[in-house]
Amino acid sequence: MPLTLFEKIWRSHLVAEEDGLGLLYIDRHFLQDGPRRKFEVLEEQGVGVRRPDRTFATVDHYPPTDGGGLDSIDDANRRRAITDLARDTGRYGIPLFGMGDPRQGIVHVIGPEQGISLPGDTIVCNDSHTSTHGGVGAFAFGIGSTECGHVLATQTLWVKKPATMRVTIAGTCAEGIGAKDLALAVVARLGAGGAAGHVVEYAGSAVRALSVEGRLTLCNMSTEAGARSGMVAPDDATYAYLAGRAQAPAGAAWDRALARWRTLPGDADAAFDREVTLDAAEVEPIVTWGTSPDQALPVGGRVPDPATAPDADRAQAWRRALAYMDLAPGTALTDIAIDRVFIGSCTNGRIEDLRSAARLVAGRRIVVPGWVVPGSAAVKAEAEAEGLDAVFRAAGFEWRAPGCSMCVAQNGDIVPPGERCASTTNRNFVGRQGPGARTHLMSPAMAAAAALTGRLTDVRRMLTR
Repeated sequence: MPLTLFEKIWRSHLVAEEDGLGLLYIDRHFLQDGPRRKFEVLEEQGVGVRRPDRTFATVDHYPPTDGGGLDSIDDANRRRAITDLARDTGRYGIPLFGMGDPRQGIVHVIGPEQGISLPGDTIVCNDSHTSTHGGVGAFAFGIGSTECGHVLATQTLWVKKPATMRVTIAGTCAEGIGAKDLALAVVARLGAGGAAGHVVEYAGSAVRALSVEGRLTLCNMSTEAGARSGMVAPDDATYAYLAGRAQAPAGAAWDRALARWRTLPGDADAAFDREVTLDAAEVEPIVTWGTSPDQALPVGGRVPDPATAPDADRAQAWRRALAYMDLAPGTALTDIAIDRVFIGSCTNGRIEDLRSAARLVAGRRIVVPGWVVPGSAAVKAEAEAEGLDAVFRAAGFEWRAPGCSMCVAQNGDIVPPGERCASTTNRNFVGRQGPGARTHLMSPAMAAAAALTGRLTDVRRMLTR
């Protein structure tokens, strides 16, 4: 029977089946500085961690990005989250990339960056954007804290097998169009719940043309369409990206792994439960106007009128979104002024993203406050070695330390109430970047353009000087 990439991974990791669920072996388990319920499960059961060597922890949500250390955190709960993780990982022998560690960073950045996330792996983390790791050809998905406890204790997890969807993005992207634009186009096409119950495999010439970092961005946003996971079949670009990374196989082990990885792409005649096709040539720079990632339009568009919504539910959702965002129907998106810019997150905090923004702002000055927050200490070091930090600072940006920062606003980095932020993050929910904050999602290049002009701007008009 012809198999998809997902089905090959599922079958090779299936331990048992019962009551419509599959017990999967988990290859990699990532932990963050979130609720410690996962460790409470172990304590309640009186058990230890089954495979600490397959478990990796980092601090990303709570560390300050202003360069301060633990003592600079004035919130006791934030400090406790970091110290609790250090204590718990030390107790169970789990590697921790803590504050000051050169490997520290956002979990969905450091996994591929360190070569921990590999093709054909099953990967879990108590974070909804774990789908990011599918960019290297893994089946990666977010789970709850109690489920994390089960994985810690058994290195397995009961999972309902998702349906399959292939999203084919054919053709070639125009200049100025990146992975974030493709991701937002897919989410807008599918809708916020359009991929619920599915694992999405991205295919097509436009996807193959993306770098691995671009594929990670694309898979990162899969959850915004409700997908269980997003995946891109591994290829030579994947193998070149992983070769020589700290945790990747080496020597003879690399040769064995490579041979296995080359068998992973789906069979040519494998069938999917759903098929969706987009033309990359029709994708324009995209921004969100509302309070859900699927409320997005090409930057040359206008704020929609709820009276034109396809159904009553969406009309009501649009009215709520416009009220929160303080926007009027018919307003040109390029007439929307912004108050600040944020470049970073697990969606767009990689070196490729920072290069994209730096190319645009080099030799120019921004007109609104802007932050650049690298996705990891390694990205920060690489950017500084290339002089990108100097480019950003000369343009007027603040150059910050790595972390989730203003994406989720859990470490004190927030957008002030009522302010409008051009952001490279993945969610524009009500209050996501702070109480009363209004978020417009876009690519790093688009965010840089907004910083230079003070309004939503078509980056294509700024690519030539």
